Amino acid sequence: MDERFERFVGRYLDLVEGYDTSGYLRSTLLGFNEPFVEAVRSGFARALADGSFGPAEYERLTDIEFPDQENLNAYLRAMYDYLFQGGPEQPMPPG
Repeated sequence: MDERFERFVGRYLDLVEGYDTSGYLRSTLLGFNEPFVEAVRSGFARALADGSFGPAEYERLTDIEFPDQENLNAYLRAMYDYLFQGGPEQPMPPG
């Protein structure tokens, strides 16, 4: 996994920030330079495409536990839609 993707997930989707769904995250991401934004987009796409980013990896970066790959993928897909496809709301991780 790309270090920039892991850095974004670890910083902005962690146990504290991940539950702040006030709507700042998209604008925060888009404030970074284009190579960083593309690395994050590619990281989400890769994680969803090949399943290489599982619950244990996500928990290592964020301290948020997902019960299984299916629930993590649903969250990552919703986050991708929010960040890159104009989704209306930032998804909430399990709680």
